[in-house]
Amino acid sequence: MNMEETLHDHAVVPRTDEEKDKVLKRLKRIEGQVRGIQKMVEADRYCVDILVQISAIQSALKNVGYEVTERHMKHCVADAISKGDGDDSIEELMAVLKQFSK
Repeated sequence: MNMEETLHDHAVVPRTDEEKDKVLKRLKRIEGQVRGIQKMVEADRYCVDILVQISAIQSALKNVGYEVTERHMKHCVADAISKGDGDDSIEELMAVLKQFSK
């Protein structure tokens, strides 16, 4: 599934500033971790230390994904179900979750 295949261009219920800030802070922290790994590679650091950091980033990204998924289910999917469009919304979410769990 790519961006053109989604049901909506924007969130059905816009994210609050607090929600955006929380996700953006986490993503910026992850971005900093990635830069740290780049520096570790440049400095020829021990492979296991690099792998530990990669694992931490993967976990952090997964947690951001879970947060976004939970919000999507509580707002967008719930809204679609209440309007009688639940099947399409659930199918879309399931396709993304299958991709997410690879």
